Amino acid sequence: MAAGGRYEFGHYRLDVRAHLLLRNGRRVVLTPKAVDLLAALVEAQGEPVGKQELLHRVWPDAVVEEGSLTSHISLLRRVLAEGAGGRQFIETLPKRGYRFVGPCAAMAQPAAATGAGRRMLVVLPFENLSGGGRHDYFSEGLTEEMISQLARLSPEQLGVIARTSAMQYKSTTKTAQQIGQELGVSHLLEGSVRRSGERVRITAQLIRVSDATHLWAEGYERSLHDILALQAEVARAIAREIQIKLTVGVQHRLDRVAAIDPEAHEAYLRGRHLWNRRTEEGMRNSIAQYEEAIRRHPDYAMAYAGVADSYVMLACRGMVSAKETFRKARAAARKALELDAELGEAHGSLAHVRLHDWDWEGLDRDFLRAIELHPAQPIVYYWYGEFLMSMGRPEEAIAMTRRAQQADPLSPVIAASLAMILYLARQYDEAVKVLQRAQEIDPSHFLPHLRMGLVRLQQKGYPEAIRELQTAARLANHSTETLAALGTGYAMAGMSGEAHRIVAQLQASQAEHYVLPYNIAKIYAAACDKERTLEWLERAYQEGNPDLIELNSEPVFDGLRGEPMFSELMRRIGFRVPASRGDREVN
Repeated sequence: MAAGGRYEFGHYRLDVRAHLLLRNGRRVVLTPKAVDLLAALVEAQGEPVGKQELLHRVWPDAVVEEGSLTSHISLLRRVLAEGAGGRQFIETLPKRGYRFVGPCAAMAQPAAATGAGRRMLVVLPFENLSGGGRHDYFSEGLTEEMISQLARLSPEQLGVIARTSAMQYKSTTKTAQQIGQELGVSHLLEGSVRRSGERVRITAQLIRVSDATHLWAEGYERSLHDILALQAEVARAIAREIQIKLTVGVQHRLDRVAAIDPEAHEAYLRGRHLWNRRTEEGMRNSIAQYEEAIRRHPDYAMAYAGVADSYVMLACRGMVSAKETFRKARAAARKALELDAELGEAHGSLAHVRLHDWDWEGLDRDFLRAIELHPAQPIVYYWYGEFLMSMGRPEEAIAMTRRAQQADPLSPVIAASLAMILYLARQYDEAVKVLQRAQEIDPSHFLPHLRMGLVRLQQKGYPEAIRELQTAARLANHSTETLAALGTGYAMAGMSGEAHRIVAQLQASQAEHYVLPYNIAKIYAAACDKERTLEWLERAYQEGNPDLIELNSEPVFDGLRGEPMFSELMRRIGFRVPASRGDREVN
């Protein structure tokens, strides 16, 4: 492996040892297998590499079909062509394999390293040593809480990778350098947790990526009552080791961590574990767990914030009617802030409720306060992006949601969220690029397929759009959200019979599942039925459908802009609407 496995071609630099691809000095987000495949081709230095050889090298411990290799080759071609004016670096040799073509020089110096001005850290999933997967919720919860503790220390000096991307490295065999370069971090925190009765033992070690030096390692054994204080102690130790200067306020917050009822804490951790599944069943069960935590520990602010998040997510995903659900979410978020005014999670939850409840006053300030208090919540950056988009500030919305992706680069949900903002901003080609990468990261998640289908509809690629929407519906167990999107696709593709069948199916299911009128309105809008579109939009307004914040930017409603009834609905929601069709809409 020449020059330590570092190569340069076109605008690209590949560091094989660090598992890093740079384009014009900036990291290109690729899955580990895609980097492995590129490395195998580049290291062959222009010689053909057979398909079986590639399969064996990239997937040495798994039986993988040739289609996986083909899809990864397609991904690499797409990514490389984006930065090279469409030029192809990978040649197909029929019935043989592939070859990397074009000038490729071995480099004598390392690829660009992470800047030293602001340290970046990832908390790897704590290893569960308690025996059996039934305790995974505890180790995963500890990981997430450590991420939150560290993210609050000093955002200007220390950035922390978010939960979803960190969890991709559960039980990993990768080196510190590989993980560090893939995520762009300078330090790793790894550890293990073992429970025994009312006691918990935690080991943790801090590793510097540049030379794999173990800067600090410590073991702790405490009562479960003191688990939060233990986390604060670890946070202080890490701040000392990487020379993070803590403010008086941060030190005070770490000092005043109180003991907690162990069973309340466990119920809270189970609630977070269930919420992270993002399913209707998971969110409903998470509320029950949070409420159990509150019953055992009435001053548990984080549990109240969890209740708020679960209720809002149920409403936003169209699983329940919004008005009563938002009332419960708002009350829970306000209670959390009453108990802890500095809780960033609660500020974010309340701002999210207010956004979808069309409570616009001071909302910009509230989102910024939530981010200031807890900068490692990528989903809050997206919620703020939704607000900016609804206010007619698309460039700011895109920039804010890109910050979410930077904090959580391997999350398919965050990628799909960025794509949704790009879709609403009419930047369809860029949305496609984001979604293609999200599908590569996790092909089994329904959301990137759903968003891809919506984007392809606007690009008039109807066959592909229908396939993507059908895939999304299948992966989501035919949820009302995905079925309605499929109905919209059928309507736009001129398949009116299929679209009407979906509408009938949704209306027939209302006895068992809540169906957002807003989603049915989109089907009728796609079918150019203005009367029924406006009828269902009025129902959506009366029921407080949360997605009405998109009304001023959703492309499917473009045919209604300037219609008096549509403009009046916009005003009632709180949008500013031009006096005449000739005026430019200002929000």
